[in-house]
This record gives sequence, C-alpha cells and structure tokens, in this order.
Amino acid sequence: MPSLSALLLSAGTSVLAALHVQAGTYNLYQNNVGADFLQNFVWETTANPSGGAVEYTTQSAALAANLSYAYGDTFVMRVDDTTTLSASATGRQSVRIKSNEQYTTHAVVFDIRHMPQGCGTWPAIWEVDDTVGVANGELDIMEGVNNVSPSYTTLHTGGSCTMPANRTERGSTATQSSGNNGCSVSSPYSSTYGPDFNANGGGWYVVERTNQAISVWFWSRQDSTVPATVSGGGSTINTASWTSPPIAYFPSSSTCNLSANMMSHNIIINTMLCGSWAGSRYSASGCPSTCIDYVNANPAAFSNAYWDFAALRIYL
Repeated sequence: MPSLSALLLSAGTSVLAALHVQAGTYNLYQNNVGADFLQNFVWETTANPSGGAVEYTTQSAALAANLSYAYGDTFVMRVDDTTTLSASATGRQSVRIKSNEQYTTHAVVFDIRHMPQGCGTWPAIWEVDDTVGVANGELDIMEGVNNVSPSYTTLHTGGSCTMPANRTERGSTATQSSGNNGCSVSSPYSSTYGPDFNANGGGWYVVERTNQAISVWFWSRQDSTVPATVSGGGSTINTASWTSPPIAYFPSSSTCNLSANMMSHNIIINTMLCGSWAGSRYSASGCPSTCIDYVNANPAAFSNAYWDFAALRIYL
C-alpha cells in the first residue's frame, strides 16, 4: 500500500469541482454474505513490505487456523492472537483477500460490524490492480492505523494528477504533493475507524466509481439517515437520490482525467501490521515499545484485530 506521508491537493478552483456527478441507479451484481467470500475472493500471500510485521496466509491455512471463517451472514478474517514470535520471525499471521473479478464503473456497499483495532494494526479496504501497483491507479476506500481516528480515503495515480480544492465533500483534504503519494481525505467522523467504529457496532462504507467522479460515503450503525437500500441490501441502489454528500469526492477534470488514470481494479481487504504508516506513526500514537517488538511479543494484544463483514454487495 502506498505511503500516506505526503498528500495531494491543488489550490485551483473550478465550477465543475462543486458539482457532485453521479451515475445514478445500479443493479446488484454480486452479493457476498458469509461463505460467498470463500468463493469470490482469493487469499493473497504477498511478501512482507519493508518495516512490516505480517505473514499473509493461504485460504486453506487461514481456515485451518481459524484466521478466516464464515457462517450464516458472518464472514471473519483476523490476525493470529496466540503465537509469541521470535525476533527473526517474518511476522504475525494475517489475512489479505482480493476479489476474483476486476471492476471499472461500479458501486460497492461494505456492511461491516467490526474492523481491526490495536497498536500496530493497519486495516484497509482498497481497489487496485496489484499486479502493476499504482500504475493503473488506486483508491484506498478506508484505512487507518494504531487506534487513531478517523479513517482516510486516498486516490493514487501513476503520474501527476491534481484535485480541485472546492469540491463537495464532508472530509478534509490534507497538504499537497503529487503522483504516487496521493490525494488523501480525512473523514470528519471518529466513528469511521477503530474503537469508535466498533463501539457503534460498525457501519456502512459505500464507494461509487464512474469516469466522471469517485465518491465514498459512510454511515454509522447508529445513523438513522442511512439509505434503506444500503442498510437493507437492496437489489438496486440510486446514489443520485442520496442527499448526504460523500466524505470523499474525486471529480474527473482537465487536471485529473479519471478514465485515463483509473483502470480495472480488484477489491482488496487486508490487515497489515507495522509497515510504512503504522510503523512510522507508532510512537506518536501512544503505543508502547517498538512496533515490530510489540507485534512479536504480545499475541493477546491482537484479539480485537479482526474484520467482521455482514455483507459486501457489488452493483453494476
């Protein structure tokens, strides 16, 4: 996952930026509930990145170790919380899954009851073609580290791509840079991430991607304004009917042509430990020891480092 250390924002303004362009109605294409995840996603065993403390497992190994399991309307993927590791260990076992199919124009509803929390954790939901990295663009729908709210949503492109400052979104866009470092939006709600998210029973993230714009919404489980088609798993959703602005909004423009920068992407969900962001922010987050030493020596600290999905619904 690319670093969030530097972030992109153009100081320019435009009339188009103030418009919230949406595609409108989408039909349910794939309804992932419980065991559907086992069929429609592959378990990736990518190499531990620099500064990381994770060892991703295969699906069979994850199921055998109870790091992944599904029953009824529940799908869980979690970090090992029983093994004390040596200093020479590759990392703590975790799970990273990727959709079998790739998508361009689409919408996805992520119905999440619980996300990983704890010092050293870096949970993320993102879309990318990870065989080529950021060259075909990347959208980090939500991620955060070390129990520090809120979540972040970030657009990455392979080249120089700038976003207008006056676009319609609830979140706050951070300082500027270019290219791989991305344009990152901080959510306005602490309930979007970590302990606050989990205390509320989770919530719904929704992403819409078209050639005109990319939008990400969030509703807490306690939010009465969530659209009924989102909370109820409707067979269709109509994003144009929603009155709530997204927490993050990335319009296509002359300074960032989305159709040229964002290609076909898989959906990826994972829990990294330490690494370039969680590791670099570890001490500043009030976490003890060093990130890798803490991960290795404290398995019980990761008992809450798990995802619990009620559903993942893909609309086309």
